[in-house]
Amino acid sequence: MPLQPITEKNLNLVRKWRNNPSVRANMYSSHEITEKEHLEWFELIQLDTSSLWFMHYSEENEPDGVVYFTQYDEVNKTAFWGFYGDSESKPGVGLRMEFDALNKAFYELKLHKLNCEVLNSNRKVINLHKKCGFQQEGFFRDYHFTDNKYHDVVRLGILASEWFEKKNEVKHRIDQHATLHNMRGGGHHHDTN
Repeated sequence: MPLQPITEKNLNLVRKWRNNPSVRANMYSSHEITEKEHLEWFELIQLDTSSLWFMHYSEENEPDGVVYFTQYDEVNKTAFWGFYGDSESKPGVGLRMEFDALNKAFYELKLHKLNCEVLNSNRKVINLHKKCGFQQEGFFRDYHFTDNKYHDVVRLGILASEWFEKKNEVKHRIDQHATLHNMRGGGHHHDTN
């Protein structure tokens, strides 16, 4: 299973990835997280039924990222989601994480709709979401203040029916990417998928 609940043994890795400057720059809370703060967060999420946190595992069963659902509402069948990964991960991991997250959301959690918010400056992730079938539903001007300035935020959403239509196309893209990567000898390069 590509998504497994985060456990105590994962915590050092999760904090290391979360504190990576390129990850922090795209989060609502962008400060460096202390060990104490991280442990307190882990205790809180054990009690919070509206948030679900998972380690993402590669095909080789190596941890390569974190997928999380927040504002999980079992009655309305909605949630928000996000993800971040190991900066050393091989190319294409973002697309695989998104594919696995959407399958989790719609097949296992039985959501009707999944939402997310992305800083407008993070075009790579906005484009990734759109490739997976998300629609832009809102644009919030000067919505988030960090680094002494305001940032615009993009709201996106996808319905279960839209994912069911889109998932085979996304799976095909993942398979193509893996084939191309293997033909190149698995060289380490970064692209946007």
